[in-house]
Amino acid sequence: MGTLTFSLNLTLDGCVDHQEGIADDETHAFFTRLMDDAGAMLWGRVTYEMMEGYWPAVARGEVDAPPAIREWATKLEAKPKYVVSTTRTDFPWTHSHALTGDLRSAVQELKDATPDGVLLGSGQLAVALDRLDLIDDYRFLVHPRIAGHGPTLYQAGLGATRRLERVSTIPLTNGAIAVHYRRAG
Repeated sequence: MGTLTFSLNLTLDGCVDHQEGIADDETHAFFTRLMDDAGAMLWGRVTYEMMEGYWPAVARGEVDAPPAIREWATKLEAKPKYVVSTTRTDFPWTHSHALTGDLRSAVQELKDATPDGVLLGSGQLAVALDRLDLIDDYRFLVHPRIAGHGPTLYQAGLGATRRLERVSTIPLTNGAIAVHYRRAG
């Protein structure tokens, strides 16, 4: 059985607005390595739509991009992508699939069928999956910024505090810190 790893950019004050992080070669290389290690991506509809509106064009060479960003886009194009949505059923981006049915069962089946693990990159979906005790690992890139606005990580709240164990902390030269936590036993 594969693990479900929640990974996201966030600021020191917990803002997860994708425009608030540092988007440089080092950041993209970090997320490319995470994606390389995972067997599939998992998103909610909003994240999927944000991603499908930009990255396929980068992968096709229609958008001028540095090598690290083009590498991310090309690898993302080839990666299986699963989307949870109650309002949309058609996901035409290459290798995209709707995850349907009971959320707990569907995500558990995806984990079971993906030995290399699933990389989750949607904040709202992460809250729902954390409430179902389905997230195994947390890999955050904490940026040296204070946004002063939301959305924030776990803004919708959890039923109880989630205890984690630190696996690693890696400083990046751009000032961000890559932190890896695992659910405490």
